Amino acid sequence: MPIGQVAEPPFVRLPDPPKLFGVRGERLRALADGHRLQPYLMFLAGLCEAQHEVQDGLPEPELPAAETRGRARQFAMPPLDRERFTADAALDATFDRMLRLLRDIEMPPAAGAALARVIAADRGAREAMVHAVLACAIPIETMAEHVYAAAAVQVHFARLAARLDAAELVAVGDGACPACGGPPVASLVVGWPDAHGTRFCSCALCATLWNHVRIKCTLCGSIDAISYQEIDGGPGTVKAETCGSCHGYLKILHQHKDPALEPVADDVATLGLDLLVREAGFRRGGFDPFLLGY
Repeated sequence: MPIGQVAEPPFVRLPDPPKLFGVRGERLRALADGHRLQPYLMFLAGLCEAQHEVQDGLPEPELPAAETRGRARQFAMPPLDRERFTADAALDATFDRMLRLLRDIEMPPAAGAALARVIAADRGAREAMVHAVLACAIPIETMAEHVYAAAAVQVHFARLAARLDAAELVAVGDGACPACGGPPVASLVVGWPDAHGTRFCSCALCATLWNHVRIKCTLCGSIDAISYQEIDGGPGTVKAETCGSCHGYLKILHQHKDPALEPVADDVATLGLDLLVREAGFRRGGFDPFLLGY
């Protein structure tokens, strides 16, 4: 930004599904090289590439009625209501095609066994998995199966969010996506023109970005006892923003320093930071369906 120019960031930036998952897959492959989590990152890269490929020819997703969206704006609620969500033909097709595509990617035996169980599941079981993902309440005993359900739901909700009118979205509360009400996976300090140095939270589900004040807890809104933790010797581009009020944390990615940073991919690749921050007594406040169990 030119000196003296004031950043005027938009409130939200809606996702671009045709690019989103391809970029995420490329980032995962780049991060996997020499990484301790290389096998898992490569598996996720294949998963994201399937998310990218599955979109060709999908039915149009069914947006809530205009009246419903207007009422959501009036009462500061997200227009994509997770609690009242019902599957449509687009989600069914996404789920079915994803499972077919995933048969061809390389994965560990345990992941392959989980995929087989999802393929064999009936419609009722799949719907239960979808609603568990939407509630961010994944049963411990079926976490592996829910990774695949989450991948399908991410595609569907990104396509839904992309069809919303950004001008109609309003803030719905701390740590909640204005499009679908879900929690963030991480936050980004961006380097966009006219928004350089501003921060956006990234929805773990629909990938909507929404503007959030810096040095303010993304989870509870507190501005007290905010601190930043990072691994010694690192590049300083991914940190954990910890809050002394709610004792939660969310990673903050300095994308203005490294434009290649991607919220989901870099969240998974910096799992070591999570482990260290958790040892310090902070709870993970974000949600990442690819880090279930951590």
